[in-house]
Amino acid sequence: LVAARDRARLDDAAPTLTWGDPTMAAVVDAIRKVAPTHATVLLSGESGTGKEVAARAVHQASARAAGPFVAVNCAALSEALLESELFGHEKGAFTGAVRQKPGRFEDAHRGTLFLDEIGELPTALQVKLLQVIEEKTFTRVGGNQPITVDVRILAATNRPLEDMVRERTFREDLFFRLNVFPLALPPLRERPGDVPRLVEHFLRKHGVAADKFAPEAMRAMTAYAFPGNVRELEHTVERALILA
Repeated sequence: LVAARDRARLDDAAPTLTWGDPTMAAVVDAIRKVAPTHATVLLSGESGTGKEVAARAVHQASARAAGPFVAVNCAALSEALLESELFGHEKGAFTGAVRQKPGRFEDAHRGTLFLDEIGELPTALQVKLLQVIEEKTFTRVGGNQPITVDVRILAATNRPLEDMVRERTFREDLFFRLNVFPLALPPLRERPGDVPRLVEHFLRKHGVAADKFAPEAMRAMTAYAFPGNVRELEHTVERALILA
């Protein structure tokens, strides 16, 4: 009964986190085990494998499910903007800072902060992130008042952080703090048994019956390697719905 309830919570949290294939079933089992804890999770895998979906599942299956889930793409902003985005800033901290702005750490208080593409985090911010993880406090840009937060950190990368540590482009101490519970998302080509269930999910998302694909079309999709992974499969289904 407990296992069935946990599985239902994961289904509700992330419908695309399917485990029709045994490879993905092992990932879901790992999520079940780590979600109720306070451990930091480092998700790895190719682009499009569903790392954010898995992170949301961890959050929704945890005691923090009622709190916020805040996602930040570390590759999407410059270093200066990313620091302000993560930690906030005080009024007058820099040109254009016309008011005080809380950061994403404050937004995620008593919830989960998901740091995507953590390998792109600049070195200076790696130091500040390490401090927050260890001390649970930080200061806004331009400020000197310590702010304490209760945040669980989930991080994701499509780059091998171990190699970056050896190349001294990623701090070793931060890597060990993030890699408390490593979770690798397999590419779609290694879990072909998930393709039919994912196709059905994407069809339902567009309000289309799950049996609309001809058997030969489904066999072709199951046999295809999908280098863009789940994201490419979703786009393939959407394109088929438009053209057919």
